Amino acid sequence: MFRKHEPRFILSLLFVLAFFIPVLTDASSSAAAGAGSLSSPYSVAQAISNQDGAIKTVSGYVVGQPTSANVVITSGYPNDYALALADSPSETNMANMAYIQVPASFRPEFGLKSNPALKGKKVTITGVLGAYFSHPGIKNVTAIQSSDASVPGAPGAGSYYDAAIGKTGSALKSALHEIIDDHDEISYDNVWGALRETDEDPNNPNNVILLYTGRSQGKTVNGSGVNDWNREHVWAKSHGNFGTTLGPGTDLHHLRPADVSVNSTRNNLDFDNGGSEHSEAKGNYYDSDSWEPRNSVKGDVARMLFYMAVRYEGDDGEIDLELNNQVNNGTAPYHGKLSVLLQWNAQDPVDAFERNRNEVIYNKYQHNRNPFIDHPEWASAIWQ
Repeated sequence: MFRKHEPRFILSLLFVLAFFIPVLTDASSSAAAGAGSLSSPYSVAQAISNQDGAIKTVSGYVVGQPTSANVVITSGYPNDYALALADSPSETNMANMAYIQVPASFRPEFGLKSNPALKGKKVTITGVLGAYFSHPGIKNVTAIQSSDASVPGAPGAGSYYDAAIGKTGSALKSALHEIIDDHDEISYDNVWGALRETDEDPNNPNNVILLYTGRSQGKTVNGSGVNDWNREHVWAKSHGNFGTTLGPGTDLHHLRPADVSVNSTRNNLDFDNGGSEHSEAKGNYYDSDSWEPRNSVKGDVARMLFYMAVRYEGDDGEIDLELNNQVNNGTAPYHGKLSVLLQWNAQDPVDAFERNRNEVIYNKYQHNRNPFIDHPEWASAIWQ
């Protein structure tokens, strides 16, 4: 019935398809591209193309173990130190692989020497996008999970963080606030006992670890003496003048044991890089307007401040605390320096000590969590 006009119809159809197929292809590729979050991870190709030092979540297949920039082995693995990740389980071109530095805490479960059957399996990895073995990769890894596993982070963080998954920016900040708001509060006097548990030295149950010095000190050697430890408000309590009131003044997620004299020097300084080294707290630097903590707690400090800026949003009669990119914030309810805190979050990944603190505070005391310990990538999702 349509034979007379069939050639013209076919030509018209081919013209339309020629126009729309590239558009559809682009739309499909855009839809497949991830945001680098837990709910929308980067592909390996995206990770390779974005080696910018950001903390991102990447999903791909384990295809072997890199032993140098130009060698990836697929059997007879010598150790558990590294993975090669690709978008296809059969990938053999190293240019399409990201090299993953596997931290000690993840090696028993995700190292190839211990788990050779992991090859060909899909995993999701959160860490800093940067070269490893002089090859595009992921370092400072804070989370690895099999892609068929539940979302990480107790308490079955799948359910705990459900309302935040897939959000970014102010929407993510608001969702996290609603999740961690209204925690159980403790008195300032009871903070002493809580810190003896949250900051217990894992190698000596009679001691706590002091934040800035890293010194292991007796749990009962606290008070106001020069070499005692006291309660350090990492978000300086004068930044908003909340003092030691219930809520921000007693929130364990930013209170840490610190040497009395070192705490006095830190005082209410904002955080930034540079200055003179503290004579008692080696590796800590300060000047007239800022304090730089030792390298191994830089990320801890950043994540504590991220928590405070999300937990206290000015509702229910509470103070509104915000981060900014300044120092010398004085008594205003602001703390800086945000750009530096984001760098520290990437530079010093979450460790076992931080994770344990989060668990103890959640399970025994406040019954809320620091989201940036469970998901450090959310800091850049909110503030970058």
